[in-house]
Amino acid sequence: MEWRGTGILLSVRRHGETSAIIDVFTENRGRHAGVVRGGTSRKIAPILQPGAQLDVAWRARLEDHIGSFVVEPLRSRAALVMGNRLALAGLNAVTALLVFCLPERDAHGPLYRQTEQLLDLLGQDDLWPLAYLRWEVALLNEMGFGLDLTACAVTGATEDLIYVSPKTGRAVSAKGAGEWASRLLPLPAVLQGQGEAPDAEVAQALETTGYFLSAHMAPDLGTRPLPDARARFVAAFTRRA
Repeated sequence: MEWRGTGILLSVRRHGETSAIIDVFTENRGRHAGVVRGGTSRKIAPILQPGAQLDVAWRARLEDHIGSFVVEPLRSRAALVMGNRLALAGLNAVTALLVFCLPERDAHGPLYRQTEQLLDLLGQDDLWPLAYLRWEVALLNEMGFGLDLTACAVTGATEDLIYVSPKTGRAVSAKGAGEWASRLLPLPAVLQGQGEAPDAEVAQALETTGYFLSAHMAPDLGTRPLPDARARFVAAFTRRA
């Protein structure tokens, strides 16, 4: 069994004395693990940096075996995060969330393409937080927890939508909220694709997407909590905002 493609390196862990096991996110094969022989060597280890774009060839005796990778670098993103704490925190958040939530070997082509575009914006701190927010919205949608922000869940109105129901992920208008307003999540304009997306609004929107990641998606995947890397990125961005 074998295949070849390109992918984003998500994680690396040592395997034995000289090898490494890597997780790669590919467009057609999803999140795929494999062993890299000599992965700890001076020649290969610098290539195996999370976020790197790789050409990978996977081979195994049987399809359900972990198999092995031969890797070639296509694009390193290390320079994009070097000396930039926000960019590094963002990269760690993206890779940690993908390892956390993606089932192995399940293709998610649209999410892969959006992830590649997002990571290519690393270091552009004026653009990246908004792109990251849109990526989290796409991640929720891809995992089956998409938000419906088109109309009020109570009245059906399409205007004055300022809340999100924490139970259903649907928008709620000021009129529809009534006495339940204090129990609802904020729906800033940026989350609806409107306005100029100031940092404060993006930070508020990340509170809402974070709720659905931690309270809906994470429990559906088991007993593990959401990766700390996401909270560290949000904290770093909030300090800036």
